[in-house]
Amino acid sequence: MYDYDEQREKIKKKREMAQELLKKKNKQSLEKKPDWFKIRLPGGDNYTELKKNLRDNKIWTVCEEASCPNLTECWDAKTATMMILGGTCTRACKFCHVDTGNPKGVINEEEIANAANMAKVMSLNYLVITSVDRDDLHDYGASHFAKVIESVRDNHPSTLVEVLVPDFNGVEEHMVTLGNAKPFVIAQNIETVERLTHTVRDRRAGYQQTLNCLKFYKEKFPKISTKTSIMVGLGEEKDEILECMDDLRAVDCDIVTFGQYLRPTQKHLPVSRYYKPEEFEDLKKIAYEKGFKFVASGPLVRSSYKAADYLKHLKNQGHDV
Repeated sequence: MYDYDEQREKIKKKREMAQELLKKKNKQSLEKKPDWFKIRLPGGDNYTELKKNLRDNKIWTVCEEASCPNLTECWDAKTATMMILGGTCTRACKFCHVDTGNPKGVINEEEIANAANMAKVMSLNYLVITSVDRDDLHDYGASHFAKVIESVRDNHPSTLVEVLVPDFNGVEEHMVTLGNAKPFVIAQNIETVERLTHTVRDRRAGYQQTLNCLKFYKEKFPKISTKTSIMVGLGEEKDEILECMDDLRAVDCDIVTFGQYLRPTQKHLPVSRYYKPEEFEDLKKIAYEKGFKFVASGPLVRSSYKAADYLKHLKNQGHDV
């Protein structure tokens, strides 16, 4: 049986060792972040009670493990993110701090029930489910995603589910498996502009492949909203971001988020520059002008940040959700 507690400890120790090594070497200082990256630490009665309930039920959220700066805000809005399919990714993107390796086909079936339990314990209105890439599995994890979605819907039907999925190697059969489970939103991140794709992402990922997947989901499952995320600060030009937006709208992508790339360790890609808050507002304005239904844009925005706000947005526009 795959020991998730042991895996979690391993990742924690790896991060601590990396941080300690940086302090000892002291040869290169970490990029000084601008003042607008200052955040309030998680706290409050609601946070404390929720965290206790999660520990009592042996449930862990991506929000906590990734030290997400938006944790308190999202939890207060009854939104959270859960990671499935383990903590070892079969790909090695150069911006990501997740462990890379071969999980050898191991899946923790308990995740299926845990997702529904998490929705219940946290009284969630909205649950984002994400995962590592699992190229070691025959269907890349698509059927496991489907089982988790169905478990939440069957056991806690008031919780809407958004999934942030791998590309399943572009195999339509597996994308159909996911779509047939009927999540509220299907997200697949394009991450960066076309020119930087092979610098930033694993070679098995592709700019066009992500576009093809988003197009397939929209054409095959038109009632399911599609979503993607773009990191900035990796050396892209504004014109390239605008071209990327156009490519996404060409496949009828509904939702886009923009966030600042932050370097996890000195071994990862350096930050080219930090975008100012007003630049994020400009990107948001342009994205709406280009026809995206919902946009989240800001220095600390991540893929699942304010995910449930899309639901509010639809309701405010008079849609029956």
